Amino acid sequence: MSNWPILTAVTFIPLFGALFILVIRGDDAIAVRNMRGTALSTTLINMVLALLIWLNFDASKTGFQFQEKYAWMSSTFSYHMGIDGISMPFVVLTAILMPICILASWNITTRVKEYMVAFLVLETLMIGVFCALDLVWFYLFFEGGLIPMFLIIGVWGGPRRVYASFKFFLYTLLGSVLMLLAIMAIYWQTSTTDIAELLKHSNIPAGMQTWLWLAFFASFAVKMPMWPVHTWLPDAHVEAPTAGSVVLAAILLKMGGYGFLRFSLPMFPIASEMFAPMVFVLSIVAIVYTSLVALMQEDMKKLIAYSSVAHMGFVTMGIFTLTRQGIDGAIFQMISHGFISGALFLCVGVIYDRMHTREIAAYGGLVNRMPLYAAVFMVFTMANVGLPGTSGFVGEFLTLVGAFHANTWVAFFATTGVILSAGYALWLYRKVVFGVLEKDSLKAISDMNRREAACLLPLLVLTIFFGVYPAPVLDAISVSVDTLLMQVQAGLNAAGTASTAALN
Repeated sequence: MSNWPILTAVTFIPLFGALFILVIRGDDAIAVRNMRGTALSTTLINMVLALLIWLNFDASKTGFQFQEKYAWMSSTFSYHMGIDGISMPFVVLTAILMPICILASWNITTRVKEYMVAFLVLETLMIGVFCALDLVWFYLFFEGGLIPMFLIIGVWGGPRRVYASFKFFLYTLLGSVLMLLAIMAIYWQTSTTDIAELLKHSNIPAGMQTWLWLAFFASFAVKMPMWPVHTWLPDAHVEAPTAGSVVLAAILLKMGGYGFLRFSLPMFPIASEMFAPMVFVLSIVAIVYTSLVALMQEDMKKLIAYSSVAHMGFVTMGIFTLTRQGIDGAIFQMISHGFISGALFLCVGVIYDRMHTREIAAYGGLVNRMPLYAAVFMVFTMANVGLPGTSGFVGEFLTLVGAFHANTWVAFFATTGVILSAGYALWLYRKVVFGVLEKDSLKAISDMNRREAACLLPLLVLTIFFGVYPAPVLDAISVSVDTLLMQVQAGLNAAGTASTAALN
């Protein structure tokens, strides 16, 4: 398999599926069925390829695997693909969630061809972000993902979809412009944009690292998003269709955390250590403040969106502890949050499709009519709280352990976020599921159908499996995290040596 360009295949197969859908003519029932079937088949094939990558990935090796490198623009830039233990889980996460998103979109009846094409193009761009080993290709994939997501929100979203889509686009684009300038500065300084080469022997001066770190931070902080540049996320989630919210929360937000791990820490270790206290403060504010805001929400999607900001606060906190437990926990938290948040938005979509409202006050007593839905929703609510036995517990616990090693006060304030998350999550569940079924509009509501159960069951199994047995993820990332920490330490030692020499 090492001689077969499997990363190119898993990245670009969705594009071929999109092209096939484009040539399907007509908009009758048969044509629409073929479009949906093609999209689902394409994403399932890609999921199988991603799982083959995981099965053939050697977790004991350092460096990047399945590498492909071809000349692109003269000798300056190259098409370079590869994955390590940090990027591989995100490729698999993306490939697993996309068939679920297509299946969840089965009831889309407007512009079905364009909708399916947008999701397949988005899959290519998201997987490309995690596989790219050239800064230029990374930037193209990173920015390119804005376009299909902009269309998904703006065309198939809710009443305020145009406002939400433009806000999403402008926030993320403006942050990424600074990253583009930083990429140009890196090339001028090092004469290469090859990520693997930059990680091996980057010669970026300490003074320059500060500005480059801030430029990359502007892009990744908006993407996650971190407080106070998080305000685009609730609007985007509320207006996006269900599958759009799943992709946004489960995958797109993780690009910011991945960027910190791939670029900020190993390439700018001095600046990362210097700005770590600032990141801690922003993370704590995100965890506590957005949890309190979530308690005040009346819209289910908006509540889960603020919950996502709080959980991403644990991720940034764990990353910048610069400890093994913190980084392990941050990566695991991102993978786990992909399953849990995606499932929560799917749960909202199930009842929204029946009642066409997301107002919490419109529900109550659903357990009387939807017992299966109530049970599934309960599992994901408990996982979102971080209940032991679910994947949500593992990531939060490890990030808190890492934070305790770095700063006990940071760990203390972050722990309050766990308590607050239990408050808003259990309040939401009680208001929607428990109580007396009093509203006449709910008395004829039906339980989940087979398609909805097929969307949620894989996520439920993964949430419990990785909560009980997290070793597959932690073992896969172990060597790469060790390598990352050695790169950071080597950069800090080199800076210390240079400072000592200058003093002498």
